[in-house]
Amino acid sequence: MSDHKKLRLGVNIDHVATIRNARGGGLPDPVRAAEAAKRAGADGITAHLREDRRHIGDDDIAPLAENIGLPLNLEMAATDEMCAIALRHKPNACCLVPEKRQEVTTEGGLDVRAAGNKLQYIIDPLKQAGIRISLFIDPVAEQVEAAHKCGADIVELHTGTYCHAFHDGDEARMNDELARLQQAAQMADRLGLEVHAGHGLCFDTVGPIAAIPSMVELNIGHFLIGEAIFIGLEAAIIKMRELMQAARAQAMAQS
Repeated sequence: MSDHKKLRLGVNIDHVATIRNARGGGLPDPVRAAEAAKRAGADGITAHLREDRRHIGDDDIAPLAENIGLPLNLEMAATDEMCAIALRHKPNACCLVPEKRQEVTTEGGLDVRAAGNKLQYIIDPLKQAGIRISLFIDPVAEQVEAAHKCGADIVELHTGTYCHAFHDGDEARMNDELARLQQAAQMADRLGLEVHAGHGLCFDTVGPIAAIPSMVELNIGHFLIGEAIFIGLEAAIIKMRELMQAARAQAMAQS
């Protein structure tokens, strides 16, 4: 019997807000993008409320959590401010990520081992409120173990290094990173953690990640919002789902 799990797609709508904020005002509306994602078959919506509010803003969270009819995965830094916001809105899940003020995008995974009691201080009240806890980590055994020990429900494996290697044409590094992702996913699944992945995935890189048997959800945003310029957001999401499903079906047939 196959141990392949159902594969979901979470659509990150942050960069619709980035475009809005570049000019000010209310357009384009990230809530409208979330509604389009739902029509296209997305299983969830992801939004990262950063400390500097460079894209998603505080006023976006309530309609995303309450009006779309899809689970909201709120990406956030492990801070008191973000914990209070999450407890107020009660999203389906909070994905704790590292955050640096000057970075263009999230660079690498959260160091769960080093965070220790500081991270637990944020996790405990969120879990008590019924919010699922996801930790965005590099595909490293020590980080998977640390995520399990601190009571996470989910790990989201950072695929950025794999995607960079693909775009650089570095096949050896890409294969090495894919193997690390496969091993980390298998370990997390064995420990009872739900396995997600994301960062930098596109039409050309999604297949091997979707084919990992224990993978449950892929969270993809920047590429889909960019591709929407050329083919429309709903069409981009539909194509991404088709590629994910084809890769998973092929993997199941070969297992």
